[in-house]
Amino acid sequence: MELGYNSLSKLMKINKHVKRRRISSYDITGGNMDNIQLKPNEIYQLCNIQGAGIIKHIWMTIASSDPNYLRKLVLRIWWDNEENPSVEVPIGDFFGIGHGKTINFWSLPFSNGPNDGKGFNCFFPMPFSKNAKIQVQNDSDTLTVLYFYIDYEEHISIPQEFGRFHAIWNRQNRCKGKAYGTGKKVEHFIKKNKTHDEDYVILEATGEGHYVGCHLDIHNLMTPDNTSKMDLWWPGEGDDYIEIDDGESILYGTGTEDYFCMAWCPNQFYCSPYFGVILPGGKNWSGKISYYRYHIEDPIYFHKNIKVKIEHGHANQRSDDYSSTAYWYQLEPHKKYPELLSVAERIPREEPKEIS
Repeated sequence: MELGYNSLSKLMKINKHVKRRRISSYDITGGNMDNIQLKPNEIYQLCNIQGAGIIKHIWMTIASSDPNYLRKLVLRIWWDNEENPSVEVPIGDFFGIGHGKTINFWSLPFSNGPNDGKGFNCFFPMPFSKNAKIQVQNDSDTLTVLYFYIDYEEHISIPQEFGRFHAIWNRQNRCKGKAYGTGKKVEHFIKKNKTHDEDYVILEATGEGHYVGCHLDIHNLMTPDNTSKMDLWWPGEGDDYIEIDDGESILYGTGTEDYFCMAWCPNQFYCSPYFGVILPGGKNWSGKISYYRYHIEDPIYFHKNIKVKIEHGHANQRSDDYSSTAYWYQLEPHKKYPELLSVAERIPREEPKEIS
């Protein structure tokens, strides 16, 4: 049973049992007010689709006078009448970039386009058997205008082996490393990390499924005020470390930029279907940085549980502001997520800024 099309070679096949549906913010009066207006602290239900189907595309764009609206609006998605949401992420971070920023870039699952990346698109397929419910919560103090499409397929049924889509956001502000300004050189190649207990956690999930990637957002807190050694400004060298099924398999990485499929301390904008650096930071990697890596061709499977972690600097010696969004599929039920950080804890830092 083939559900949907994944390449040009399959487009000619006619599928008699699938119907295309859409829910959008169109003006039902026939006018041009094709949006919803979210009042401060309002929760709006975008859809509650009944029956079986697959969401194939979500598009949104947002207008707000709040400079931190991308962290103050929260997207939540439930599948099949579950109690706890499978997706709970600040809306900007959900669409592939952190720090409350927008930028033009494209990847296979996310593509954010002109102007300035404010047309948000998600192409991750999201199957459901009984219903799909999507909500947006406005945690800002201002009126927010939201435009959206939810394009989905209606099916007779969905195979039992189809996992449900999940996404979670995390932040550690700041990571527990060395205090900047001590005058001590970071021990890039000497210090050991034997337990990986203090690594930054991208994902911790229980059940059976596969991890399909993340974006990692680093605010580099090293500045000319707390070090004069430019060679210490690079915030990488943190190894990825993935524990699968109670440690039955452990995937060891060799460095931050290595996990994200790049090399040699990248400082250039780059985007591709599966990996990229869409915020490279300023001079000496100053300010805000964003990397992504999507395991589309190489999902990381787990049958009991998984922990996806990365060091913040070699052996966790860096003390930067880390945040991330992880994406995965699994069979329900899923582990209940920790409570989402408060609005104040979600807002991006303003300082230190990039150095030109």
